[in-house]
Amino acid sequence: MNLCVFQGTFNPIHNAHIRMAEFVLENYNVDKILFIPAYKPPHKEFDPKCAQHRLNMVKLAAEDNPRFEVSDIEFRNKEVSYTYNTIKKLKAQYDKIYFIIGADAYEKIDTWYNAAQLKELVEFIVFPRSADDISSSKVREKIQKNEPIEDLIPKKVWYYIQSHGLYKCQ
Repeated sequence: MNLCVFQGTFNPIHNAHIRMAEFVLENYNVDKILFIPAYKPPHKEFDPKCAQHRLNMVKLAAEDNPRFEVSDIEFRNKEVSYTYNTIKKLKAQYDKIYFIIGADAYEKIDTWYNAAQLKELVEFIVFPRSADDISSSKVREKIQKNEPIEDLIPKKVWYYIQSHGLYKCQ
């Protein structure tokens, strides 16, 4: 079975994330996309309450596609979320692992924990980022400014953000 991992902070997950995952399903020989929200990102501020909200939002965004799955593997560890450690655990279960990554993150891949070993375990699918792309930080910024975001994120995620009052002040 071929797996494609999409790991990230997803703070929050947005439509570009979903479109990238759908593109991979349509154009690569993968059986499913496994979304793995980072519990404790190594290079970002950590808020356990926010982490649970991020996981919940990814679950909501993945509900409508039977080939999308969400893993809480990094939440069960409760440690810093190093991609290499997560992939190493998954490798025994799958013939091949693809890994979705943005070009901006891929440019910094050599700074990641055990980057050389990670490169041996996965085949990267690198997506370019243009200046007008959706980003999680742009979504959070728009929420803080009370600007509309409904067209940037899945509808279920929008309702979740509204019902929990997320990202109002940061």
